[in-house]
Amino acid sequence: MIYSRRNVLAAPFLLQAETGITRTLHRASPGPGVAVWSFAYYTEAKGGRLRSVEQRLTRSDTIDAAYLRDSVDNGRTWSEPTKVITGERRPNGMWRKHLRAGVAHQGRLLEFWNEGLLPTDDPLEGLRQWQIHARLDGTEQPLVGEGFTATNPWPGVYQGKNCAMVGDQACAPVTDGKRVLVPVELTLFDAAGKLYNPGGGYTYHDAALLIGTFEGGRYRWRMTKPLKGDPARTTRGLVEPTIVKLSGQRWLMVLRGSNDRKPGLPSHRWYSLSEDGGETWREATTWTYTTGEPFFSPSACSQLLKHSSGRIFWLGNITAENPRGNRPRYPFWIGEVDRATGLLRRESLRKIDDRQPGEDEALMLSNFYAREDRVTREIVLHMSRLFPLASGWAGDAFDYRIRV
Repeated sequence: MIYSRRNVLAAPFLLQAETGITRTLHRASPGPGVAVWSFAYYTEAKGGRLRSVEQRLTRSDTIDAAYLRDSVDNGRTWSEPTKVITGERRPNGMWRKHLRAGVAHQGRLLEFWNEGLLPTDDPLEGLRQWQIHARLDGTEQPLVGEGFTATNPWPGVYQGKNCAMVGDQACAPVTDGKRVLVPVELTLFDAAGKLYNPGGGYTYHDAALLIGTFEGGRYRWRMTKPLKGDPARTTRGLVEPTIVKLSGQRWLMVLRGSNDRKPGLPSHRWYSLSEDGGETWREATTWTYTTGEPFFSPSACSQLLKHSSGRIFWLGNITAENPRGNRPRYPFWIGEVDRATGLLRRESLRKIDDRQPGEDEALMLSNFYAREDRVTREIVLHMSRLFPLASGWAGDAFDYRIRV
């Protein structure tokens, strides 16, 4: 542990007795200046096989090292870690790799990540260089749309000019049995070849889905028409989409927006609905409570999760006052989605964690991943308590168990 005032968090801790939320340490930081992200996902459609991904970072948007562990008993025990190389100096720059969650589909495990060669190792260079890669049954390959090429993998995406990428762990791939659906974000370029940024924020993105089907002994991929934001209302466009099936052919997408560099704008979540299985989407608009009341949320990832009971949950940040760009990324909440409207039920909200007395205002409760425990039916939230401090990054990875 890094801060003695946080040592209490290492032991199992009951956050809210009345709501049954507990927190335990999952992976501790190895030392000063290093923060840890860690999450686990099921590698088969049934049973208790899990894969844990631990990623270590010392600066924003850069993974210095990663470790994989496997469990055959639903996380009670884990294998010894296997190190994954996530950075390598090459003649034309620094090669980087950022791991994301996988999904089990028709007896196969698909694992996803972003990788790219950054000429000066500036994370923003990834906006032109990131490519989505996948591993299927041990074979690694770039993800390329049917009829496209590695240098032009998707409609409107050209390596070296812009990119498609999986935004965060919470942008989890899902399957409806027949298809694999991967939420992605896209950067754009203008007529002069410069990155398109009409909102004036830190970056600017559209959102889309990659849809994969297994045909003729291989996966065939295509991209849906991008969903575009209004740069006058969200300065970074639509970022880090998360999706869930509501019922039948109806799907919900919730997206990260931003008021970065224009703090007078209200910072909200955005959402869109599809009536045809995710093939086409309505114009994105402000996501609200079922009462129609909007709520404030910082520019940070969120996740939709369907429970075996049929209930749908959303996990993310909600603030009492209008945030400024990314901050504050606390408190952190869970709430239930109304399956008829796709809106958030305010009365269902439960606070999972918040900034503690004495902790730095830079605390980020974000960059997380949630899943349902197949034995207990609790929601397991893998989330780090991150501190991007001037003295260096700090933060341990925790597991939160939420009884629903």
